[in-house]
Amino acid sequence: MKRQEAKAATGAPATLWDRTRQLASQEILETALRLFTEQGYDETTIAQIAREAGVSQRTLFRYFGAKEDLLGGGQERFGQVLAATVGEQPADAGVWEVLRAGVAAVLALHDSREQALERFRLLHNTASLRAGWLEKRLRFQEDLLPLIEARMDAPAGGGDPRARAVIATAFACLDAASMAWVDRDGEGDIMDLYDECLAAVRS
Repeated sequence: MKRQEAKAATGAPATLWDRTRQLASQEILETALRLFTEQGYDETTIAQIAREAGVSQRTLFRYFGAKEDLLGGGQERFGQVLAATVGEQPADAGVWEVLRAGVAAVLALHDSREQALERFRLLHNTASLRAGWLEKRLRFQEDLLPLIEARMDAPAGGGDPRARAVIATAFACLDAASMAWVDRDGEGDIMDLYDECLAAVRS
């Protein structure tokens, strides 16, 4: 997948090998999401996913490094896109504005509205996934800290609590919005819910 992303970045056309690899990884992802939804994340084994996707376990692990990556590309990518998007925003943009842009960018990583809904449902209803997400979220917040500190003219190194508070609030609003979206069975726009949550906190 990294090879294909590099080609996309340089504008080089994808080869037949790249397209075949992309189709195979998409088939594995769709199979995994279907099984997770039907029988539960913890109850679904890697062996079962590989068998139903028509690949070996060894091949599956060439595409995906961990079981949680089968929810849609991995949460590490979430953190990378979030930080990159925040860092690319105009210098005069406010902290809430740049964090909103980051949230919108990571939500756009989902292949479809339906898959986004199923992934959030699994995340919020599976204790093991929830615990893993909370751990990674703290690391993502640390990665964002110097970017937000710079925009707030705060001293680097986390000495000023304002930047931490702003970042934590953005993540809390994303959690609240996605939970509400799941409760509504995907009705409405999740970014509208995020904006509602943020407005409630800031008021």
